[in-house]
Amino acid sequence: MTKPYTHLNLDDVEDAAPSFGLGHAQETRFAAGALEAQRTGVTFLRVRPGVRPGFAHRHEQAEEVYIVIAGSGRMKLDDEVLELAPRDAVRVEPAVTRAFEAGPDGLELVAVGAHHPNDGEAFFGWWT
Repeated sequence: MTKPYTHLNLDDVEDAAPSFGLGHAQETRFAAGALEAQRTGVTFLRVRPGVRPGFAHRHEQAEEVYIVIAGSGRMKLDDEVLELAPRDAVRVEPAVTRAFEAGPDGLELVAVGAHHPNDGEAFFGWWT
């Protein structure tokens, strides 16, 4: 019998950042599959101290909420830059281009939102 829930530690989810050439800058753990989530996207990000990964992204459909769980940093949303601290939550509409920069202690955050397959567009070198 299948249980009506899934329990896991996000550190046990495969880190996808190296496959994108970003392993030096961050960890990216796309957890929806491991959680067996059908309609919810869940991603854990750990950005290394003082690093600004070399890309941004946006969506056509997916609204996302980012929750800072540790560290500090900044988030660029189109032309605006926000300072981030633990327990900050930021809701982002789909069409807004977003990127992160970690502070001196790094930045750990979780992104959640409705899952829409193939609904992402990346921009490399966007925040220079």
